[in-house]
Amino acid sequence: MTTLAYDESQTLRDARTRYFQDNAFGDDGGYAAKWAKLQLGPVPFAIPNSAARVRALEFHDLHHLVTGYPTDVVGEAEIGAWEIGGGCASFVAAWILNLYAMVLGLLFGAPGAVWRAFLRGRHTRNLYRTDYDDALLDAPLGEVRARLGLAVSQTAPPQATLGDRISF
Repeated sequence: MTTLAYDESQTLRDARTRYFQDNAFGDDGGYAAKWAKLQLGPVPFAIPNSAARVRALEFHDLHHLVTGYPTDVVGEAEIGAWEIGGGCASFVAAWILNLYAMVLGLLFGAPGAVWRAFLRGRHTRNLYRTDYDDALLDAPLGEVRARLGLAVSQTAPPQATLGDRISF
């Protein structure tokens, strides 16, 4: 698995700024754009950048930082599976977009990666039930990873339970 690497002592805000730069997402991550330009392999397309999508994307981008999943096709399938595994709370856009990403990963060559990410999500926490505010953005990356249970889970996926298999 290719992973994103950010300094554990960096704040989420600083890591997010670098993440936006590294991925050419613009200074605000594209949150203010009317359309979100996406790419599926060689095929570009656009979707409306609705308020619900932006609300979910703010957390989704932070999840890339704390999990280390990249922004390529497999990485998006992994982060989608991880978020579905942990639950997307009331973020309907996240549920829909992540399920699409998961299915694409399952169909196009990354079923093992999708399963491992889903399993990792089932046994860690995510930020969807957290306030998106200055306190979160100013927290050190390593501290947030530890709070979510990701510091330990980055080495090997947990053993799947019957509940994990049924949920998948």
